Order: sequence, then structure tokens, then C-alpha cells
Amino acid sequence: MTQEGSDPSPKPAESGGVRSVKSAERTIAVLEYLSSADHACSLREVATGLSLPRASAYALLTTLVNTGWIDADGAGRYRIGLRALRAGASYVEHDDVVQRAQPVMNELNNELGETVHLARLDGAEIVYLATNISRHSLAVVSRPGRRLPSWATGLGKAILAGRPWDEVDQLLPEKLEPRTVNTFTDRAALRAELEAIRHRGHAVDEQESTIGLRCFAVALDFASPPNEALSCSVPIVRLYPDREEKIVAALLRARERIVR
Repeated sequence: MTQEGSDPSPKPAESGGVRSVKSAERTIAVLEYLSSADHACSLREVATGLSLPRASAYALLTTLVNTGWIDADGAGRYRIGLRALRAGASYVEHDDVVQRAQPVMNELNNELGETVHLARLDGAEIVYLATNISRHSLAVVSRPGRRLPSWATGLGKAILAGRPWDEVDQLLPEKLEPRTVNTFTDRAALRAELEAIRHRGHAVDEQESTIGLRCFAVALDFASPPNEALSCSVPIVRLYPDREEKIVAALLRARERIVR
């Protein structure tokens, strides 16, 4: 973001010669910043995090509070609001992939009794689109809208495996931050893992995102390369070899039903 006092003229967009609107860009940046934060943020955090002048950040936050896109508490902290939630819910409700996958996810959840996720690649992250929660009391759930590093999840690795390594390498950040001690942080090791996934047809998250949880995932080939994946997450205390084979087989059948 540019500071106030610098050249205010908007820059042409990459396509069509359409000029961007700086106020709109800043508004989107504020919403994205708050939606990715794991706590309510102060004015100083927002201004510093987005390199915005304090007065500009305050004006944007006040406008978004007045329109219901963000909420403010009595301590001067801000979090994403109900209008943003409604917009996100509308996106999921009208998404074609979600509409096609959800009935099959319901059946898969009933068959296996474990948590089933649908996610889409967005940059170097995956975004969860739909979730069917395990019927067991011990379950780890990622709600729709949550974002995680693609290289640290079975869903992300299943999607990345459908791309040439050069494309994956450019997509990922320079440093692969770990979520657990098992997360792939070495590019050579991740490349070998993606090649193994292509060979066997499914991905496995071996406690790479959450300790104590194993995730099995398959890419959904709606596009080439794929952008979505389906997964089943199971606490390792409930896993044994025969059950793993059953889960993978059920995921492969579910994929065929969704994409056919």
C-alpha cells in the first residue's frame, strides 16, 4: 500500500487497461486482514499490518463498522462482521462444486463416520468450502472459510500433485513455514512427496497440519490442473491398516460420483 502524500493516481490493471480504485483496494485489504486474523485487532495493528496511515485506517474501519461488514468491541478492537459472514455463506451456497459434492459428502460421512472436507486452492493456501463433522466425540474440524498452507495438508498436496513442479515452485512462498514437526519444509522432499501422490492416486497428511490427525485426500478433476480436493480426517487412535484402505477406497468412489 502507498502512504498518503505519494502519487495518488491509480495504476492500470493487468487486463483491459481498467484502472484500480485505491479506496476499494484498501477496503478489501482491511477485510482480508481481519478475516485472516486469529483475534480481534486494534487500529494500530490494522494500520501497521497494512502500511496504512492511521487516519485512513480509522476511516475505513469506521465505515465498515457502520455498514455491518466488521464489528467493534468496547475496547476499540475490530473483527469480521455478520455481513461478511453472509457474503461468504452465499458464495458457498451457490458454488457449483459444493452443490455437486455435498450429497456425496453426506453419504461418505454416514459411511465412514469421520470428518469429510472439501477445499479449493487459493494462491498457496487451501480454503475449506464444506465440512461434514465426525459423529465421534474426538474430532478435529476445519470450518468453511478456514485457510491453511497447501503444503501442510492432504487436501493441498492432492491438488498440488496435479501441477508441474515448476508451477508449484512458483506458487509456494520462498520459505515453507511448518505447522507441526511433520510439515514438509524442504522443497526437494515436498517434490518427492508430490510425485509419490501422483503415483498412488491419493495424498496422506501424516500429522503435518495437526498432531494426532491423519488425513486422506483425493483431487477432484473438474479442471486440469485440479483446483479442489476431497478429504477424510481421522484421529490416529482410530486408525488401523484395514480401515485406512477402506477410507481411501471410499474417497476414490466418492470422487468418481462427484466428477462424472
